[in-house]
Amino acid sequence: DKKVAASTLNIVINALKFYYGEVLRKSFIYEVKRPKKDKKLPVVLNREEVKKILQITENIKHKAILMLMYSGGLRVGEVVRLKPEDIDANRKLIHIRASKGRKDRYTLLSDIALQILREYWKKEKPKKWLFPSWNKENHITERTVQKIFQDACKKAGIKKNVSVHSLRHSFATHLLESGIDLR
Repeated sequence: DKKVAASTLNIVINALKFYYGEVLRKSFIYEVKRPKKDKKLPVVLNREEVKKILQITENIKHKAILMLMYSGGLRVGEVVRLKPEDIDANRKLIHIRASKGRKDRYTLLSDIALQILREYWKKEKPKKWLFPSWNKENHITERTVQKIFQDACKKAGIKKNVSVHSLRHSFATHLLESGIDLR
C-alpha cells in the first residue's frame, strides 16, 4: 500500500523475524513472501560523456584515477588499493589483488591510460601506494574518488544520475558495443 522498495520490505521482514525470535523467543508463525528485488539497468555514460569527464579533469592524479577506472573497468576499491608494482607497462596489464570475492585478476591497461599514468608517475613518484593520501602511508579514500568523479561530472555538465561505478558499467558496455567478448 505504501509503495516501498523491495529492499525496505525485506528489512522490515528481517526485523520482525529478529524481534519474534530473539526478543520474544517465539517462532515467527507468519509465512511472508519476500518481494523480488528490482532489476534495474545500470546508468551508462556514452563515449562522448566519458571523454568530457576525462578532458575536464585537470589534476593529473585525478585524471589517472578516472582513466584507469574507465579503461580497465576497475571498481573504486580496486583503484585506490593499487600499488606501483601492480602496473605491468610491458604487457599492458593491471594486476588487481584480492578484489571482490578475495580473487586476483588482471585487466587491460590502455595506451592512453598508460601515457597519463607515466605523466603522473614523473610528477608524483609514488612509493607504497599508486594513489597515496596526503600522508603517503595510506592510500586515497574511496570517498575522495567518488567526490573527484562527482565534481568532474558537474564541471562536464553531465545530468545523468551516475556514480563512480558507472565508469565500470560504461567500460563493459563500450566493449560489448565494439564486439569484444567480456570474458
